[in-house]
Amino acid sequence: MAKKLLLLFVLVMSGRAFAQTAPDTTFYSVSYIEVKPSARLNAIATLKGYRDLIHRDPANIGLGLFEQADRPGHFAIVETWKTQAAFDASTPQHKQLQDVLESMRVSAWDTRPYKTLTVASGTNEASAKTVYVISHVDVTPDPKIAGMLSALATASRLEDGNVRFDVLLHTMRSNHFEVIEAWQSQKALDNHAAAAQTRKYREDIQASLGSPLDERIYRAIE
Repeated sequence: MAKKLLLLFVLVMSGRAFAQTAPDTTFYSVSYIEVKPSARLNAIATLKGYRDLIHRDPANIGLGLFEQADRPGHFAIVETWKTQAAFDASTPQHKQLQDVLESMRVSAWDTRPYKTLTVASGTNEASAKTVYVISHVDVTPDPKIAGMLSALATASRLEDGNVRFDVLLHTMRSNHFEVIEAWQSQKALDNHAAAAQTRKYREDIQASLGSPLDERIYRAIE
């Protein structure tokens, strides 16, 4: 009897250990598209309709729509799915969106696949004044970069006014990252830019950059 109980205990604990170390299968798609100024409102309506459609899929975790603050008609679409297979299964909906926007767009679709490096919320809630920053970080291969970005994310989430600070890693290129930030206000973002850890990160990463940091400021499309 004692041996059976011991075996059961071992099996239970092994199952718990496996659950704790299960890999993160979350898949992210980040897309960029630019449309004609005359088509901006129609494009926004189309993107909202797409978001409503995707939200009905139980495998979709979230879909954020953003427009560049100083460049109307320049959009970013950030999709979060439970798995890449779930995202792939939604290909017909993506194709339908692209077909509808075909006559409106003035740029090609730029869609990139990502997985989690570090994702967590800050200490504040989003509002109508929230400022979003989406940055593409392209560096020469260096294993230290992921650690630098993770450390920056951890420190930034503790700053006043931070709503979100996520770092995504390209699924096929280990030297490409996407950084998604959200700040309660422009002032909070300005304070973050001037913070010691932010300046140190930019100085430390400079030598590894394959291209200038591509930081773009957005507003959410509600």
